Amino acid sequence: MHSTPRLVAFDLDDTLAPSKSPMDPRMSGLLVELLGVAEVCIISGGQIAQFTAQVVERLPEADAATLARLHLMPTCGTQYYRHEAGDWRRQYAEELTDDERRRALDAVEAAARELGYWEAETWGPILEDRGSQVTFSALGQAAPVAAKAAWDPTNVKKNTLRDAVQLMLPDLEVRSGGSTSVDITRRGIDKAFGMRRLVEVSGIALDEMLFVGDRLDEDGNDYPVKAMGVACVAVEGWEDTIDVVEGILARARDAAAPVA
Repeated sequence: MHSTPRLVAFDLDDTLAPSKSPMDPRMSGLLVELLGVAEVCIISGGQIAQFTAQVVERLPEADAATLARLHLMPTCGTQYYRHEAGDWRRQYAEELTDDERRRALDAVEAAARELGYWEAETWGPILEDRGSQVTFSALGQAAPVAAKAAWDPTNVKKNTLRDAVQLMLPDLEVRSGGSTSVDITRRGIDKAFGMRRLVEVSGIALDEMLFVGDRLDEDGNDYPVKAMGVACVAVEGWEDTIDVVEGILARARDAAAPVA
């Protein structure tokens, strides 16, 4: 995509920020600058508290009109937040039923214990009920980045657990999430679902969007966006994303410059 996209969508962990960690100030400043030339969406399997701690609380001062161009989509777009009247307000949520959440929590714990993936020493809870999504995090949500990277470097554990839980929950969707996580939602819920909802709420077509993510491989949770035909840029970390955003901003400046 050579022209400036109307909307740039980002994964969060390891794309905009280190896993479960705050954005670097350089990224924060660039994100606000990007909002001056395009709308921005952040779509991730995490819950809104994670978006708040990693992104919202790290943004430099920005006016209401700028923040209104930022779309927040926790839990793969099953929840959607916009900035209104000085606060971030939820616009919709595709909640799991009580029965679905209970069965999901029971199944993923049983499978993890059976496979030997239920760790005794963790950083925070292993299981999270996020309302519209149940998430298993092998080392806990607050685990250090290095520990999470070492737990399953080939993704074999996550994929094995995902397959085992999917057999137990045929009516739900079980997907590999972040570096140590597995997410359970209603059927058909993935980041492609979130991007389709984004078209509905923003009025911007998919071919006018650009997606940036670190897991665009076929086993990655960003892959459904690529598979639906959205223009994508693969990164290996937030440092790469800085280069991507700086490139978009440079092209926008060039396009706006008067012809000599």
